[in-house]
Amino acid sequence: MRTSFCFKAACLAGVLALAGCASSLPAPEKYSGFLKDYSGLQETKSNSGKDILRWIDPAFKGSNYDSLVFNSVTYYPEPKPNTQVGQKVLDGLLNYTNTQLKAAAAARKPLVTKAGPHSLIFRGAITAVDCTKEGLQFYEVVPIALVVAGTQVATGHRTMDTHLYFEAELIDAATNKTVMRVVRKGEGKDLSNENTPMTIDTLKQVVDDLATDATVFDTEQK
Repeated sequence: MRTSFCFKAACLAGVLALAGCASSLPAPEKYSGFLKDYSGLQETKSNSGKDILRWIDPAFKGSNYDSLVFNSVTYYPEPKPNTQVGQKVLDGLLNYTNTQLKAAAAARKPLVTKAGPHSLIFRGAITAVDCTKEGLQFYEVVPIALVVAGTQVATGHRTMDTHLYFEAELIDAATNKTVMRVVRKGEGKDLSNENTPMTIDTLKQVVDDLATDATVFDTEQK
């Protein structure tokens, strides 16, 4: 009887662990404050098939604008490097993000340094780069496997998930009103354990997906 109870409890714990790490969308507590307003965000899919949160002004039409002011992507808030995510990686990741997104923006609209009456202004920020221990897998949801999994977590040998959080908006330069907001979370490559240092390559695909979506997004879609 006790064995049966332990097994059921272990299964429940495993299911809860899996449910807790299943979302590919940023939770509200992950909103950084970079955007002044997070209301109206709706779950949708980007052109690359990623789950994102987005709001678009119903009156917005990309064809009404002839240029774009690209403000360089920043970190918000400023990250603190550590042994797993070093300053060199943070700097390289930010530079790569700006290179890719600026090229994507230039493919859509001529870039200008001073806004005109029909300009859009881009603001964007990497709001978090994190590494978290991978959740329990289905094959681990048995009592003895849970003991092994728990030991792996305690000793730092468990696989680490990596994520990059990104927030951005487009602003109408003439009215200074936001016409689009996007909040998204991208999953990078796994790290073998918490002692494995992150590299730019770990999150490179996340940035590439951002750039692809910025390039092919239909500004007339709602």
